[in-house]
Amino acid sequence: MPLDRSIMIEGGPVGVLLLHGLGGTPVELREVARRLAAGGATVLCCQLAGHCGTEAELAATTIEDWYASAAAALATLEARCTKVIVGGLSMGALLAALLAARNPESVDGVVMLAPTLRYDGWSIPRYGFLLRLLINTPLGRRYRFVEREPYGLKDERIRSVIVRAMRLGDTDAGSLGTPSAALRQLWRLVAMLKPQLGSIRQPVFIAHARHDDVASFNNAVLLQRRLGGTVDCLVLDDSYHLVTLDRQRHLVTDRISAFIQGVVEAPLRQPASEPRRATAGRAERQPPHTQPPQGQVAHVA
Repeated sequence: MPLDRSIMIEGGPVGVLLLHGLGGTPVELREVARRLAAGGATVLCCQLAGHCGTEAELAATTIEDWYASAAAALATLEARCTKVIVGGLSMGALLAALLAARNPESVDGVVMLAPTLRYDGWSIPRYGFLLRLLINTPLGRRYRFVEREPYGLKDERIRSVIVRAMRLGDTDAGSLGTPSAALRQLWRLVAMLKPQLGSIRQPVFIAHARHDDVASFNNAVLLQRRLGGTVDCLVLDDSYHLVTLDRQRHLVTDRISAFIQGVVEAPLRQPASEPRRATAGRAERQPPHTQPPQGQVAHVA
């Protein structure tokens, strides 16, 4: 069983839950967490079940296990904070959106960083689509997706440091390989989330690189079209997939901070069918329900 490498930084009454990517670790989000905490937020980067260990440990877990880790972390923040924003990187962004869809009374905003509904970036082999056809064969079950240049990073100095750490087996740096069983669970997550995108009425912030090497910008476009509330989108022109570590990481964090401030200052959303549930550490708040304005998109080049 891997050690718990979750990162918790106690702060003020606004909570931010950050979820790492598939095969990743909370360290992917540590710099973002520190800067948000410096602004007064209480931040939790939770370790998802099966991660920060071996590929076999990851392969032995399911989307239900990952979701349970995220839901437990959400409950931890909800007990401490009056408003909670959930976010994540890559697969973690999808998991955050699923939390928002299933827990509208608990989640006040969503941050999606390089959301990955499909591995369709320019570095992904063109024959990758065959994996879906072969996944249940003996060959497919033995397959492991091995990251390749540029490893999600445009910054060559940061790339060399992280790749060296992964090759040396540093579990804080994540794994170079992702077993096919974990990819199958990612596909299940996407299938669960897509029908629920329209029900996500909380404001959403998306940051995605125009030249993402792992997940093309089409992933962000699809989300903009299907999400049910306002969408603010930052388009990065000097980063690849790991936007929390790459060249424009400070810009990403600044925009997350501004988004959170907007969520904090906005009137409380009120579900149309039932009053907001009061929980330990969260006051009952029931202003009238308002319809979110049409989606807004801001592009930064």
